[in-house]
Amino acid sequence: MKKTLNVPNHVAIIMDGNGRWAKKRLLPRSTGHYFGGMNVQKIANYANNIGIKVLTLYAFSTENWNRPVDEVNFLMTKPIEIVTPKIDSIVKSNIKIIFIGRKDRVPKPLLSLMIKLESLTINNTGLLLNIAFDYGAYDELITAISKMKDSTIEELEKNLMISTPVDLLIRTSGEQRLSNFLLWQAAYAELYFTKKHWPAFTPKELSKAIIEFNKRDRRYGKIKWLKRSIDLFLYLYNKKVDSSTTESSTLFVYYIIILLFLLMYHIVF
Repeated sequence: MKKTLNVPNHVAIIMDGNGRWAKKRLLPRSTGHYFGGMNVQKIANYANNIGIKVLTLYAFSTENWNRPVDEVNFLMTKPIEIVTPKIDSIVKSNIKIIFIGRKDRVPKPLLSLMIKLESLTINNTGLLLNIAFDYGAYDELITAISKMKDSTIEELEKNLMISTPVDLLIRTSGEQRLSNFLLWQAAYAELYFTKKHWPAFTPKELSKAIIEFNKRDRRYGKIKWLKRSIDLFLYLYNKKVDSSTTESSTLFVYYIIILLFLLMYHIVF
């Protein structure tokens, strides 16, 4: 990755396409979930190495309970098999892990692993890895609103599971929707959709997303040309005040005329 690129502070990924990746290879869906799970550590380590501060992964939604029972059971048990042998390397990676979402429906063996990972990595100072499990933005917002003491944005954000705004939201496998994921936090996120299925989403693909992120003009509802115009106006005004030359005064008048024209154009159109 080019060192001059602006690395987003918070990247969120909808890890979609495990089943389609497997089907394409004439494999069972469970195999796709297995390789998708194996890919998490690879992407998290890369994100940590390039300086991303927060990575949030959509692992299991509140709606995923509606999938076939065998598939749900696999998703509740296989992570234990995948993660347990890797615990030492996870801790040594300096990545801090937090699980967001409901905890009341997660089977005890998997919940115990979640608690253990959070406890073992609590003092790590690298990437903050949020794993959204049994998570849904509707559920998050309803819960946060029920805890609010007054009706302010600050109070709402204080009660959310994640308060850090998302800079770049990636969805793999070609679908172009948010699927109830971080709806509040992604209000001003740049969206990036790739046809790559999650098991095939490599660090190189993440780099491509960040390169595209750097091409975006993030305005947050503001008008950047107006700010630059005002800055130039102040510069020319100060120059006019400091100088009595006809040239600087004429330039100042011309610029005022142009600025007024631009303002009228944007108000009308």
